[in-house]
Amino acid sequence: MKRQILLVLSVILPMLMKAQEFICQVSVNAPQVEGSERKVFQTMQSAIYEFVNNRKWTNYVYKPEERIECSMMLTINDRVSSDQFKGRLNLVLQRPVYKTSYNTNLLNYIDTDIDFKYVEYEPLIYTDDAFTSNLTSVIAYYVYIFLGLDADSYSLMGGTPYFEKAKAIVNTAQNSQEKGWKAFESMRNRFWLVENLMNGAYSPLREGIYQYHRLGLDVMSDNIDLGRASVTECLENFQKAGREKPGLFILQLMTEAKRDELVNIYSQASPMDKTRAVNILKEIDPAHSSKYQQILASGGAK
Repeated sequence: MKRQILLVLSVILPMLMKAQEFICQVSVNAPQVEGSERKVFQTMQSAIYEFVNNRKWTNYVYKPEERIECSMMLTINDRVSSDQFKGRLNLVLQRPVYKTSYNTNLLNYIDTDIDFKYVEYEPLIYTDDAFTSNLTSVIAYYVYIFLGLDADSYSLMGGTPYFEKAKAIVNTAQNSQEKGWKAFESMRNRFWLVENLMNGAYSPLREGIYQYHRLGLDVMSDNIDLGRASVTECLENFQKAGREKPGLFILQLMTEAKRDELVNIYSQASPMDKTRAVNILKEIDPAHSSKYQQILASGGAK
């Protein structure tokens, strides 16, 4: 009997040890690209899927139920040559809420500066300290952004090691010809995303990510008022970061990911809490003030 148990463990334990960090849905579409040689997009999709889901990105051993849920949808707009492609990458990162079946968005963003070479059946090569391919550098960059945001939502400033990895990728890409890596190109690109996350002046925003998720959403099933109070503290931290730099890129991404959810969170709050939240939301996300006005028009606290 003991021998049978050891045999079972010898099979199961290596499988558990190999459990990687991600359950990432990957899709590659090319609706605007004409031509019959479309198998390359299927091959590309499989290669990216394997790159994200089967590579070991951290030293932490993830349990199967701990794996991070996300999606990457690559839309090819132009096939410049047989191995040169341009398009956009839609990125969605989600996190489960404790004691519920609900997943909340941590990020929902479209990177429009996707320009890369891909040769069918060639392996996707990537190392942390070198720029070998724009495709693998972009994917690895967002993998580390995903890891960092997920970690920040569970522990205060827990994502720092992963954001440092993303920053290192930006540094290795400074001499690349492809767009999206340099400060002067745009205020809404990969350079500024990780800069905002690593800049100490905006640390209240990262503190807010922890307050919103671990101290807010995760406790709402037991105490909705206590959880909502933590979400309000998060909004106050977002407000501090926004006042430090109006139009802060990462703050725009946070409000984009949470807008509808925030309306739901405060729809049954007290009149005082509603007013407090709406005033902050209108300040940090003024383009969508009418959306937040719905909170004031909704029913009162239950």
